[in-house]
Amino acid sequence: MDRGTLIGMVGSMLIEQMFGVERALIGVIHLDPLPGTPRATAVDQIVGRAAAEARLYADAGFHGLVIENMGDRPYLRGTVGPEVVAAMTAATVAVRSAVDLPLGVQVLAGANREALSVGLAAGASFVRVEGFVFAHVADEGIIESDAGELLRYRRAIGADQIAIFADIKKKHSSHALTEDVDLADTAEAAEFFLADGVVVTGTATGRPTAAVDVAVVADRVSIPVLVGSGVNPGNVARYRRADAIIVGSFVKREGIWSNALDPDRLSAMAAAFAATG
Repeated sequence: MDRGTLIGMVGSMLIEQMFGVERALIGVIHLDPLPGTPRATAVDQIVGRAAAEARLYADAGFHGLVIENMGDRPYLRGTVGPEVVAAMTAATVAVRSAVDLPLGVQVLAGANREALSVGLAAGASFVRVEGFVFAHVADEGIIESDAGELLRYRRAIGADQIAIFADIKKKHSSHALTEDVDLADTAEAAEFFLADGVVVTGTATGRPTAAVDVAVVADRVSIPVLVGSGVNPGNVARYRRADAIIVGSFVKREGIWSNALDPDRLSAMAAAFAATG
C-alpha cells in the first residue's frame, strides 16, 4: 500500500468519527449581518433564517454544516465584539435544535478564539480557522499565526473535543510573505502544529480549488484534507482525494453566496457528491 493511500486512511478516520461517513459533504450557513456590524439585522431574523437553511441542508442529505458570519463585512482582524459572539452562539444553538448534524463555526476574520468560544457554548464539533500557521496579507491586513495561543486557549476552556480545521494559503489573500513555502509545506507545518485538518481553497469565494493542490496536500499529511471553495456538481468528481467538501456558493440561487438557498441546487450537489463514492 503506497504512502498516499495510508495517509488517506488515517485522515478519513476523524471524518468518519465526526460525520458518520468516510467522506463528508458540509454545507455553509452564511449568517445575515450580526449586531454591531455595518448592515446589522435583527437577531431573531438571523436565528430564524439559519435554522431554516439548516433544515434544507439536512433534507438534501448533507452530512454537516459550518456557520460563519459572512454578512459582517468589512471584517475586523483577529477579533470580534461580544455582541457577535452572543449572536453567533444563539444562531448555532438554534441550528443544533433544528437538525441533528455535526456543526462547525468560523468567525471572520481570523477570530479563532471567538469561534472556539461559540463552538463550546453551542456544542459544535469543529471550528474552521485562518492564520493558523505562517502569515498572510488578507483584505483586513496582516493575519499572523496563532496556533500556539489557540491550542492553549482550547485546552484552557476545556474544548479539546472541538477539532480545528485550518485554512492554508487562504483565499482572498496575498501569500507573497511566504512565497518560498509551498502549499504542501504549509500543510505539513499545520499538521506539526497540531491542526486536526487542513482546508485547501481557490483564490476567492466560489472559485474552484485546484484538484492538483488537493492531491499534493493529501499526499503529504495524515490529517483530513477538506476542499473549501468552488465545488459544484460538474467538478466534484475531481476531489476524490479530499476527505470532506465544503459548499456554500453553488447551492445558493444563481450560485451567489449572499442569495437564499436553492433546493434544486442542493439536491443536485448532494446527488453529484454521492455519485463520487
